[in-house]
Amino acid sequence: MKEQTLRLSIDIGGTHLRSKLYGLHIPKEHIQPTTQGDLIEFIQSYLNRYPNIEFIGISFAGQVKDGTILSSPNIKVSHLNIKEYFQSRYPNLKLYIDNDLNCAILAESQYHKQPYISALFVGTGLGAGVMENNKIIRGYNNQSFELGHIPYQKAPFACGCGKDNCIELYASGLGVEKWLTYSNSKYTAKDLQTLIDQKHPIALQFQTALLHAIATLITLSNSKTIILGGGVISKNPYLLEYIQKNISTQVMPSSLQGVNILLSSLENAPLDGAGLLDETEFR
Repeated sequence: MKEQTLRLSIDIGGTHLRSKLYGLHIPKEHIQPTTQGDLIEFIQSYLNRYPNIEFIGISFAGQVKDGTILSSPNIKVSHLNIKEYFQSRYPNLKLYIDNDLNCAILAESQYHKQPYISALFVGTGLGAGVMENNKIIRGYNNQSFELGHIPYQKAPFACGCGKDNCIELYASGLGVEKWLTYSNSKYTAKDLQTLIDQKHPIALQFQTALLHAIATLITLSNSKTIILGGGVISKNPYLLEYIQKNISTQVMPSSLQGVNILLSSLENAPLDGAGLLDETEFR
């Protein structure tokens, strides 16, 4: 009797590595800290246990092109050409890897049935993905809409990319954490709600930078639906009201006509989208 084939989805960010195995039973999400080990070793451990895995889809918080990781400042990966590494060892394995926001927008587009849709996720970092007429906007090097790294304001510390003026340094969980550490605050990024209630300067600069990032995405993408997600957003859903109330001060009036700004309804859009990578035009 032929063994049942399995599918593995992985979402790896700066803080957590999440995975789901489909085929044996109802998939259950497995979560571990990203710092626990190497991504290659993690995948190999799955293949050792389940040699009948036929598909692996990876959502990666970094720059990726043609199965190769271009930049991995916060994630340990011993072999950057991850697609070639595994497919040369497992000829029947299909492995696809893409930026986490490209994966997220795949899942969000499918969920909302919307061909003109963008996603902005705020977690450890800040990223965006854009779908136009049912196709992801990628750019020649698959690095379109790297929104977290647009120039914003100079900071007294560097971003993971090496620059010191990225908007991610102001509008992300890690950015807030860096500012709190720099100011010797007793708070952490997990206290963002408290900081906003207190009108703490770091919380206010976070809100201002986040609003600027979303306004930039709306202006450049001209999407009909804007989805907000990621760990920082999901833990602070009140940010949606702040954005909806203030976004009109940041964009042209025509840019908002017919536009919906919504919180993500998916538990983990990047992980869901990783499972859809074999259905896209990009490999």
